[in-house]
Amino acid sequence: MENSLKDEINEYSAIIKNIVGSDIIDSNEFYGDIQVTVQNSKIYEVLTKLHNNSLLPFDQLIDITAIDYPDSIPRFEVVYILLSSVSRKRLIVKIRVNEGDLVKSSTGIFKSANWSEREIWDMFGIFFSGHPDLRRLLTDYGFEGHPLRKDFPLTGRVQVKYDPEQSRVVYEPVNLIQEYRDFDFLSPWERPEKENIDNGDNS
Repeated sequence: MENSLKDEINEYSAIIKNIVGSDIIDSNEFYGDIQVTVQNSKIYEVLTKLHNNSLLPFDQLIDITAIDYPDSIPRFEVVYILLSSVSRKRLIVKIRVNEGDLVKSSTGIFKSANWSEREIWDMFGIFFSGHPDLRRLLTDYGFEGHPLRKDFPLTGRVQVKYDPEQSRVVYEPVNLIQEYRDFDFLSPWERPEKENIDNGDNS
């Protein structure tokens, strides 16, 4: 059974490589799903090939998401999760982009990409060129920054409140008592053994 599954995955991987061809930078198998990494400049072409292939069409876009690796170059990874309704196979396509890079919108291939790309723009600041309506989706229009970036402050930069004197909603800098900004990142269960002994903890 294990060899049969492995053969099936290898056959599936070979089909994907045949469809995408030399545009693949890297590929691997993850719990039965094939993951391929391609150049940002090739993403629209690759998605078109996968969508239109007659043997194994990936005709559904399940999701697009992004990951921020602030210490890496390129910094961001954009992940496309595709599904073939014919074979019921999933495929994960990845690209790596730097801050300020343009990613060609895939709304011309998958209409469902519309809101996913808007969410990524809102949360990460990754710009999708050719998108029909690239506005913020989850935050309001006056929001500053992109909340899912690792360098975005946990408390945010501004807060919204209703000002009775002005009879309208206003923005103001976040004002928290300082002790709430001091977070002990070291879990009490992970503190050095010596510290626990010094504190009289013999357990």
